[in-house]
Amino acid sequence: MSQTDEHTDNHKTEERLIPSSRWGEDVLIDELLIKENLLDVQKNIAPCKTKIIAVTKYYGLNAMIAGYKAGLRDFGESRAVEAAQKIQALPEYIRKNSTFHFIGHLQTNKAEKVVEYFDYIHSVDSLKLARAISKAACRLNKRVKILLQVNNAGEAQKSGYTKQQLQEELPEILKLDYINVCGLMNMAPLGASEYVLKLLFADIKTFREELQKKFEHPLDELSMGMSNDYTIAVREGATMIRLGRKLFTK
Repeated sequence: MSQTDEHTDNHKTEERLIPSSRWGEDVLIDELLIKENLLDVQKNIAPCKTKIIAVTKYYGLNAMIAGYKAGLRDFGESRAVEAAQKIQALPEYIRKNSTFHFIGHLQTNKAEKVVEYFDYIHSVDSLKLARAISKAACRLNKRVKILLQVNNAGEAQKSGYTKQQLQEELPEILKLDYINVCGLMNMAPLGASEYVLKLLFADIKTFREELQKKFEHPLDELSMGMSNDYTIAVREGATMIRLGRKLFTK
């Protein structure tokens, strides 16, 4: 299994509808179902105005279009080539009025493809990758927003900075051109208790505040929380939540 597949499979039991060999196929999704689910999520996180990212990486074009019609405007993907094909195939009015988030592990040789099609990259986990993104953005004359992934649970199978590593590399990342370091991202352990999740999400928020003070750079975004734990993440300060199953299934 590749590093990319390892990363995207971390939550496969939580999000997956179809086998990875068939990701991106056009499984028909009911627009009304998505709308009902979206309203339920909004009710669960009120009064917070947390941005809801629809994780469409397991679904095809029909799900993205239905999601847009149901009111979604932010879409998350994790496989560069397949995602680019889907985004290209979207109707122009959806492409122009949507924001695309790359949320999976990114290899440096795919940086230019991702920079070309995505507005945010949530999973930057090394100075080497940040430099590749900066170079690609320069070639494309595009400024891209990045989030720095922090593995504060210390899970060996997941990508992400340790706190110490990030503090060492952040000064160099902040010097790079054509990127805007706008926040942090984390992926909580699958099956963790509510108590552990609360601690991990609160820890990311505290760490964000420490970094902002130390480096005098705003880190407004906290991307944390998925379908099984998003309400906890929002209570602990998430500004972005990444939802798949919660939006697209009954």
